[in-house]
Amino acid sequence: MVREYRYDVEILHLLVSGGHAYFGRARDGAADVPTSDADSAEIVAGKGIVGDRFFGKAAHMDAAVTLMTVESLEAIAVELDVAPFDPLLPRRNIILRGAELTPLIGEDFVLETAGGSVTFHGGRHAHPCAWMDRVLAPGAHRAMRGRGGLRCRPLTTGTVHRGPAVLVSPVELDPGRAHLASVLRPSRLP
Repeated sequence: MVREYRYDVEILHLLVSGGHAYFGRARDGAADVPTSDADSAEIVAGKGIVGDRFFGKAAHMDAAVTLMTVESLEAIAVELDVAPFDPLLPRRNIILRGAELTPLIGEDFVLETAGGSVTFHGGRHAHPCAWMDRVLAPGAHRAMRGRGGLRCRPLTTGTVHRGPAVLVSPVELDPGRAHLASVLRPSRLP
């Protein structure tokens, strides 16, 4: 019998973008591509988010959907002594509050929302690119290492909605340390 742990989280943002904004030289500026902070996102098993730039791309099947915690962004802004960031700028698909993501690497987990649920496989860290120094703040690229989110493969088809959600995990997360694990570098954890 597989144990399951349920955690109340909140989906704050759902980014769906049909094009890449950060490519080429940062000094040339980001591309002007339409981006949607959607109320819901349709996710297709093995393919990703309908309408997103990575949908159905063979090279991105294991990393078609990216998750990130807003707590990580808040901590990075504090660390860099800058104003809070627009959570859409790192271009992660799902921005959550109240989740611990690193323990989900290599695990299957579920996001349950008002409109249904989707099962994901946690693949690997979503490493930041050098563009973060340009679009967030100088030093953000380095500060995001290990806190840039989680790349996932959707295992089921469904729709996720912005708002209250439940993260169903096969591994126990420490709710008291969830925020610390998201925002502090491991060497700084108490």
